[in-house]
Amino acid sequence: MSATELGPAFFLSVVVILLVCRGVGRLLRLVGQPPVVGEMVAGVVLGPSVLGYAAPGVERQLFPDDLRPVLYVVGQVGLVVFMFLAGYEFHTDRIRRVLRPALAVSAAGTLAPLALGIGVTVLLRDTDGLFPHGVPLTVSALFVGVTLAITAFPMLARIITERGLTGTRFGSLSLAAGALDDAVAWVLLAGVLSLADGSAHSFLLALAGTAGLVLALVAFSRARRRAERLAAAAPPDTVLLATVLLLFFAAWYTDRIGLYAVFGAFSLGVVFPRTPPVARAVAVIAPVSRIVFLPLFFTYSGLNTDIGLLSDPSVLLFAACSVVLAVLGKFGACLLAARAAGERPEVALRVGTLMNARGLMQLIAINVGLAAGIATPAMFTVLVMVALVTTVMASPLLTLWDRVDRRRGRPLETAARDPLTEPGARDPRPVELPGS
Repeated sequence: MSATELGPAFFLSVVVILLVCRGVGRLLRLVGQPPVVGEMVAGVVLGPSVLGYAAPGVERQLFPDDLRPVLYVVGQVGLVVFMFLAGYEFHTDRIRRVLRPALAVSAAGTLAPLALGIGVTVLLRDTDGLFPHGVPLTVSALFVGVTLAITAFPMLARIITERGLTGTRFGSLSLAAGALDDAVAWVLLAGVLSLADGSAHSFLLALAGTAGLVLALVAFSRARRRAERLAAAAPPDTVLLATVLLLFFAAWYTDRIGLYAVFGAFSLGVVFPRTPPVARAVAVIAPVSRIVFLPLFFTYSGLNTDIGLLSDPSVLLFAACSVVLAVLGKFGACLLAARAAGERPEVALRVGTLMNARGLMQLIAINVGLAAGIATPAMFTVLVMVALVTTVMASPLLTLWDRVDRRRGRPLETAARDPLTEPGARDPRPVELPGS
């Protein structure tokens, strides 16, 4: 397709994507699912699994091959802005308050699913079509393990906010452990990509680049007051432009060092000034990213997901094992780690439930693997199913635990109270992550 043909095709595809995402999201919201689940499901509906199966000609007309790179790039804009917002609304004091148990939960929630993912890959390594030819088994096993070890930090924040649990003990612990989990997972993913390249250059670049990123963020954080004064004196358009420039530069930098663009966006958001002029600039870019750009990422993922591949018994077996081990490795390990760290059973149960949700973050990781050639379409589909199942589980299970506590005479307020906060205290700045 020519550039002049791509324009109208893109506009029509965006109309369809946004309408389907909004419709599916509203339907699933009736059963207690957050918007991200609706957009994930809508992406699968628009791909070969549903639309492509029922009307392949319509799918090819709406999403021709030449259009898909455009959807990917525009979706990346939404993804980067979204993760910047996640960092902007994350408060580092939550990590400091619960650092010791968060480290234990994060370590268990990373190591257990990583080991289980490696194990199931080694056991089923001879499955036809599941692993790409020419990719070492070590790379495939580590990739599956890393994707199973990921936790959807933005998903946690959205669930905690919508259920009014901001500032609770298990909410703070889950957010802190989830943030640590994802940081470790991206470094591990960079290591897997370097192994796939056949050299240590990529991994060393990621380590050195991460050190440089940390130093830059520390320097930026120390200069925050000066930045706040400049923002207060600058016109709103200038503040908005500076925000976007810094965001895209951070995304470019972390992508170049192998940590992927979203990591730089999130890190910048954590240290970014929070004065009214900056907050207004952030408020300008947030809705457009959430409503228009981010759904394109889900659709791009859905276009690469073909549930029909699960009709192969061996692939279906791998999918079933991956789902079960993902839940055992994350939910079970985090629950036990929280208990070992001294958390009460009702707190540990909810921490395990929240940490088990993978959502958007796993979709990002498996898209990286697909682009790097270390994931086949069959493996991609299996891991999308893991992301969907573990994400859909979170809200119903939390509701179930609340009902069980009420029947036992332990209302949610008692189960959720954080002994490290003042009685009745709540974070004055709730987490607001649009569309997570």
